[in-house]
Amino acid sequence: MPIPVPSRELFIDGEWKAPVLKKRIPIINPSTQQIIGDIPAATKEDVDLAVAAAKSALSRNKGADWSSASGSVRARYLRAIASKITEKKTELGKLEALDSGKPLDETLWDMEDVAGCFNYYADLAEKLDEKQKSPVSLPMETFKSYVLKEPIGVVGLITPWNYPLLIATWKVAPALAAGCAAILKPSELASVTCLELAEICREVGLPRGVLNILTGLGPEAGAPLASHPDVDKITFTGSNATGSKIMTAAAQLVKPVSLELGGKSPIVIFEDVDLDKAAEWALFGCFWVNGQICSATSRLIVHESIATEFLNRLVKWAKNIKISDPFEEGCRLGPVISEGQYEKILKFISNAKSEGAIILTGGSRPEHLKEGFFIEPTIISAVTTSMQIWREEVFGPVLCVKTFSTEEEAIDLANDTIYGLGSAVISNDLDRCERLTKAFRAGIVWVNCSQPCFTQAPWGGNKRSGFGRELGEWGLDNYLSVKQVTQYISDEAWGWYQNPSKL
Repeated sequence: MPIPVPSRELFIDGEWKAPVLKKRIPIINPSTQQIIGDIPAATKEDVDLAVAAAKSALSRNKGADWSSASGSVRARYLRAIASKITEKKTELGKLEALDSGKPLDETLWDMEDVAGCFNYYADLAEKLDEKQKSPVSLPMETFKSYVLKEPIGVVGLITPWNYPLLIATWKVAPALAAGCAAILKPSELASVTCLELAEICREVGLPRGVLNILTGLGPEAGAPLASHPDVDKITFTGSNATGSKIMTAAAQLVKPVSLELGGKSPIVIFEDVDLDKAAEWALFGCFWVNGQICSATSRLIVHESIATEFLNRLVKWAKNIKISDPFEEGCRLGPVISEGQYEKILKFISNAKSEGAIILTGGSRPEHLKEGFFIEPTIISAVTTSMQIWREEVFGPVLCVKTFSTEEEAIDLANDTIYGLGSAVISNDLDRCERLTKAFRAGIVWVNCSQPCFTQAPWGGNKRSGFGRELGEWGLDNYLSVKQVTQYISDEAWGWYQNPSKL
């Protein structure tokens, strides 16, 4: 039975509003290449309305309605949203599988994480009340000092299509917990569940203007949001090219930004491992989310003594992955998001072959799928460090392989990238794992696994993978401004200047 895609408008000031210029964008099902609906396309005119609504929400009733309300008040709304997400888990999961091409099992898991994230930040919102006026130890007894943590203001949240609702929630939940008012601009390639979040906010009675959701194209909606003078901060997850543009726009107004950008992460596998366990983690680290994950451990660095046997086993595992429509039971690899992404990935594979690399498995459309943007899980060997496939992010189900002989060589290969988001090491020698953990130049290290992500732990990278951290308490700090308050408490005059009355 076909799944109907709700027809929505922009969500501004607590209401559905048609775009000022009446533009809309078709929704294309990546599994069938068919148009299944459309979304509203915001422009600068709509951004101005959303920002004005957010500003008004912060100042309404002198802030008592939201920005200066207690954290426990905001927590009630976050928990109500979480409850609705749980209630609508199946519906939301199906919509996201339809919209993004991710296997249904993945999107249902994502919805559980969405609800968990809202509940987690509800807890932190309440704890924020307890942390206010934290004392600062001073060397002078005549003063006392404390710290206030206040919402940074109006925030712009620009999110990608690989985890449409989950990464949006990584930003929305802490922003609301902090007392900010937000404008969410999801990717035009997968916006359906973000618009359903707007409907949930309506249902739970979230104060109007606290969260505004604008779908649309990056240049028409994202760019004016990033450069808007009344937006106090921008957080962005996506490509390096767009991140650079956002940073440039924000710099004109000295506006803070947090960026989570691309990656070309390594997974280093030593000779002392269980080959099947290591093979599954190597595949999961690269092919999860249809290979479209910024932290994908897409550079496999394997010890030369086990390389032949390990790669043979890896190919067998890869050929056993079920590639199908996301709604088929047991699907583990669906289509990539769009025709443009499909062609880009195939071009990467073609370039690798022309540069002399060997395609061990995959590299093309599965024979049994005649339509949709499907690409077989692909493993490429005989790779050199100068090849494009080693150096650039593919954002698709493509794993490239190099061998190493010494621990030092493995570390050098792992760090041979402009990126620094994720990294992984698989070995039974935990002392060696600890050495590599310290040596990796990355924001995230996985030991004997790849890709686990927990709401409680910080997420983010360094080098050209961006800066700032999401999730955990660090995610809340993204949306808080720290204010120092210092009071003179002595009954005595300060006494720096001579008192004229005593002359």
